[in-house]
Amino acid sequence: MSEDTPISSEEIIRHLKLSRQMPDILQDITNQKIIEKTAIEQKVTISEKELQQAADHFRLENNLFTSKDTLKWLEKHSLSVEEFEELIKTSALSIKLAQHLFSDRVEAYFYEHQANYTRAVIYEIVLTDFNLAMELFFGIQEQEFSFWELAHEYVQDDELRRCGGYPGIMTRNQLKPEVSAAVFAANPPQILKPIAIDKYTHLIYVEEIIQPKLDRQLSYEIITQLFNNWLALSNRPVVK
Repeated sequence: MSEDTPISSEEIIRHLKLSRQMPDILQDITNQKIIEKTAIEQKVTISEKELQQAADHFRLENNLFTSKDTLKWLEKHSLSVEEFEELIKTSALSIKLAQHLFSDRVEAYFYEHQANYTRAVIYEIVLTDFNLAMELFFGIQEQEFSFWELAHEYVQDDELRRCGGYPGIMTRNQLKPEVSAAVFAANPPQILKPIAIDKYTHLIYVEEIIQPKLDRQLSYEIITQLFNNWLALSNRPVVK
């Protein structure tokens, strides 16, 4: 905080209200109270060793390689050393409680929702002219030109054009329902018949469908999702 421009606590609260951040902050506070209460009930605690490991991991993720780096980061975020320790402990407790509550439900949840974790490697050209999309589709089938050539000509976004229309590895939830249904019913490698949605037509090449594996990373994602769902079902924040 600048010494030349003092800012009061009331001004901070007013800014949070006017910037519409207050509901999220209140929800975060409520969630933390629920986590702390449940951790006590479940006898979940953080040992000194776990706290040190969590702090080391945090510093590594934030490129805080020296004590000087850490102190500069604390100053930037207006945190004391004690508050930094509380921040680390809060995060570590949340992760440990989530594992404690939901680690034994991961496998069943995975098999029940396995389709949601299937991913697709796709390339996409979005056009405003359906007839042109059909013409390009048949041209690809007849090997008059390649999808890659068309992507470099018709994809508008510079970054996507450089990648040949590759938006990344996509899940069902990341695609429009009409597109998702066609993509995950494909037999790769396959060019899909143009899909018209509102004003736009999607010309999509499906390169690969990746079947999910319940590895460590996915297990962590499922635990996090179950934990967040549990928090969302908890009571809404009440301001005293």
